[in-house]
Amino acid sequence: MNFLTVLILAAMLADFGIGMAADLLNLKNMGKELPQAFKGWYDPRRYAEAQQYLMVRTRLGWAVSGVDLAAVLVFWFAGGFAWLDGWVRGFHWGPIGSGILFIAILLAIKAALDEPFSLYSTFVVEARFGFNRTTWGTYLMDRLKGAALAAVLGGPLLAAVLAFFEYAGPNAWWACWLVVTVFMLAVQYIAPTWIMPLFNRFEELPQGALRDAITAYALKIDFQLDNIFVMDGSKRSTKSNAFFTGFGRHRRIVLFDTLIDRHETSELVSVLAHEMGHYKLKHIAKMMAAGIGQAGLMFFILSYFISYPPLFHAFYLNQVSVYAGLVLFGMLYAPLDGFLGLVNQSLSRRNEYAADGFAVQTASEPRAMIAALKKLSMNNLSNLQPHPFYVFLHYSHPPVLQRIEAIEKELGEK
Repeated sequence: MNFLTVLILAAMLADFGIGMAADLLNLKNMGKELPQAFKGWYDPRRYAEAQQYLMVRTRLGWAVSGVDLAAVLVFWFAGGFAWLDGWVRGFHWGPIGSGILFIAILLAIKAALDEPFSLYSTFVVEARFGFNRTTWGTYLMDRLKGAALAAVLGGPLLAAVLAFFEYAGPNAWWACWLVVTVFMLAVQYIAPTWIMPLFNRFEELPQGALRDAITAYALKIDFQLDNIFVMDGSKRSTKSNAFFTGFGRHRRIVLFDTLIDRHETSELVSVLAHEMGHYKLKHIAKMMAAGIGQAGLMFFILSYFISYPPLFHAFYLNQVSVYAGLVLFGMLYAPLDGFLGLVNQSLSRRNEYAADGFAVQTASEPRAMIAALKKLSMNNLSNLQPHPFYVFLHYSHPPVLQRIEAIEKELGEK
């Protein structure tokens, strides 16, 4: 057991322990009394249901993380990586073909372990709380389409990364960075018109009061709005959402049909004002740039460890290979990636406050944003009082009560 074995094992156990501690604090922080801001919105039965939903989802998360950790440790210390490496080498497919097979098998094992939990989550937990509308046919097709996309898009990208690190020498890391950057931008470009419609139906928002109100708001803030789409979110869940995706002429503002069914026009305009605010405040471009920068850092560090013998010895591998190096480096890099994730989430929470502020400052009915947040929280059974440490670890958006408080402060009501 070399120093990297100890380091990676300690990091994995620490991550698991910290996650468990955060979950326990989150459950302990779960308020018995309905917060004053939600009096008149939540009835006692619905609030109790939200608390029960949190407990059930947390326990399911423990099961998933526990099984995943146990599986990795057993596979690792039973020599699974070395055995799999020897097996794929036996096909003599060369470094690229062997690498794709090696990584594909590991991903398939991970998917097979997680699939029972996904099924339980969808057809038991979500159904129990009245959210699930996914049919078995839809669920199966989602899985097949997802696998096909991973093969069609991810396969060539993985092959390119393997090839560069195999043959490009010291230029490999920045060549991979360039390819991945182009890939990230291309996906943003094609996802709204080519990928997302594979999973959901998108229809133009029909003419009427809602479309007129959204169009008028977009003109007011000088936001070029080519179209507004309604997505059949009710195909899978009763939960509601809205989002902005893509860029250029392929960008889309999307409303879930469940959102439209439950909210008034002023609330929907406020929700979209928030999404447009992200664009106007350049949050999307900034987060994309941060993601590209993070990818460059990862490839730069990877270039030093992808053929580092002690890393391979830590996983009982005697032969160095680029493809195994990618996987093993991922486990070594996880703590730094986790830290960068915390930084990104902190920035994201700050951006959410700013987008809320933009919506409040520019919408004709600024208090409609508060009503929209309350309805979304109630309908989605959101946790109203998460523990600050749990928020720090997991939340990309601020807790709803803090968002409401910030909006009220913006309006000069507090």
